[in-house]
Amino acid sequence: MPDVTLPASRRRVLAALGGAATALTGGCLRRVRTLAGWQSSQQVRLRIKTLPADADPYALKVARAVAGWFDAAGVDAGVVPMAEQELLRQTLLRNEFDLFVMRLPPRHRDPDALYALLHSRYADAPGWRNPFGYADLDVDDLLDAQRRTDGADRADVLGELQRTIARTQPFTVLVVPDDVAAARTDRFGNWRSVDLASPLGYLSLARAGDDGETTLRLAVTDRRATSNLNPLSVEFRRDGILTGLMYDPLGYDVRGEVRPWLAEAWWFVRDDPPVARVTIREGVTWHDGESLTPADVAFTYDLLADTALGGDGGDDDVPVPSPRFGGRTSLVDEVTVVDDRTVSVRFADVHPAVAPRAFTVPILPEHVWGDRTDPAGIGGIDFGPVTEALVTNNIPPVGSGPLRFVRNTPRESLVLERFDDHFLGSESVEDGGLPGSVGPPAFERLSVQVVGTDSTAVELVADGEADVTATPVGARTVPRIGRDEALELLVDDSDQPYVLGYNVRRPHLNNPRVRRILASLIDGEHLAETTFQGYGRPAVGPLWGTRWYPAEFAWAEADASPVTPFLGSDGDVDVERARSAFREAGYRYDDDRLVGGNA
Repeated sequence: MPDVTLPASRRRVLAALGGAATALTGGCLRRVRTLAGWQSSQQVRLRIKTLPADADPYALKVARAVAGWFDAAGVDAGVVPMAEQELLRQTLLRNEFDLFVMRLPPRHRDPDALYALLHSRYADAPGWRNPFGYADLDVDDLLDAQRRTDGADRADVLGELQRTIARTQPFTVLVVPDDVAAARTDRFGNWRSVDLASPLGYLSLARAGDDGETTLRLAVTDRRATSNLNPLSVEFRRDGILTGLMYDPLGYDVRGEVRPWLAEAWWFVRDDPPVARVTIREGVTWHDGESLTPADVAFTYDLLADTALGGDGGDDDVPVPSPRFGGRTSLVDEVTVVDDRTVSVRFADVHPAVAPRAFTVPILPEHVWGDRTDPAGIGGIDFGPVTEALVTNNIPPVGSGPLRFVRNTPRESLVLERFDDHFLGSESVEDGGLPGSVGPPAFERLSVQVVGTDSTAVELVADGEADVTATPVGARTVPRIGRDEALELLVDDSDQPYVLGYNVRRPHLNNPRVRRILASLIDGEHLAETTFQGYGRPAVGPLWGTRWYPAEFAWAEADASPVTPFLGSDGDVDVERARSAFREAGYRYDDDRLVGGNA
């Protein structure tokens, strides 16, 4: 890995953010405070924010299990369930949390996704860009280095990166779940061969028969997509499936390889730093009939980098980047128009093998979004300068994707229809490098119906009122799905693990040694077998299941995390071992209450 020298000023800033606690851990910390004549008598108090049971089949149960283990060790731990929109506001926009239990966003098994998730440059940024406030110089250097290498060198860097993250625990991976869904087989028949976590999966569905009905009906428990179709929104986006069907990216990630989509092709004309030429498909139009041009592509990357477009975003012309897609757009330095079908993309100091990840952002129409760069206020949200682009509900949306907006009833339903002028209907996708199974939608319309619980979603499919549950359902619904001959049980590996996120800006949690102890109070194997009923597995990091995952991270036996072994067995905390670990970290006990430490 190249030697990276950081300015002294940056090192001081990072030390203030996260390094000070590292220097004062264990017995040293306790001696310093004893010499100063001060010891905190307040019990360590932590609150875990998460989703209620009607919004997620597992999150609340997981959070309560974690709180129970922390309580056993003397921590005053509590769980605060809240609606998903408010949870994301408090955790990803306001930094108002001690800990959270949530799933990471989709596609976090791409190694470079860790860049935005953990780099200190995003320690104060909104969204899924380092919501933990984590700062570690070694991690920064490794995140930078993995962008500049490929092959075996990149594997070595990523291995060391994951070991450092596991050692410092900005978040703890709890369980990697299986995504469970119920689908009817009478109208669409190839559910098992498609990826329902990607827009491409819905474009790969095949009709099982011709009953005169051409509407694909989705049952969901997430109400937010019926109220807001802004692809840049943080608090309204659990995933990008619906917006991904309405907005085309230049390329799609297909099994770890980015392949052309809206782009007909791209090629690199220089490698150091990389410069690519991208040709967009001919004759592409927006849903309102306007032509999609290279100027729209250049505009999109400018807007994502600064949604004020260099204007007054509300704070002395400070750039206002989009909280979503920040890691991907940080790969790009500049996009310029070459001719009526081509743009030139100049990248930052990255390897050409990493650069195409930047092509997976949604392309936006300049004639619509160009008027959304003025400052805006958000009721109840305060995370610095905000523009209209970040707060608009974007209804009706104007995209270029294979589906276009028809109507919505907020919190109840959404209807999209096939956009017949989309390029999928006029040329072979294979020519663009995508799988041949992807083609024009096998349905004329897509309807989304919101229901209250995952069990209700399954019943809707069983009763023939929906074709598939499009948000994950819990393992408790599996017997109901299995005994109905009209239903197909779909079980797929997820790339969205449940994690316990630590706000390292907070007392106690700013100490990596304390975070490691808390991680050791979590029995991932027990969670997988009980809460998830076997439809999940414990893991050490989000790159589980990829070629980048270190071999020593394999979970060899029950209750034996290779990094933070559980301080107990079979889901029961060994109280004496837990207390000993905290005492060695400079804490003490007042009766059964954990007190002291870096409060």
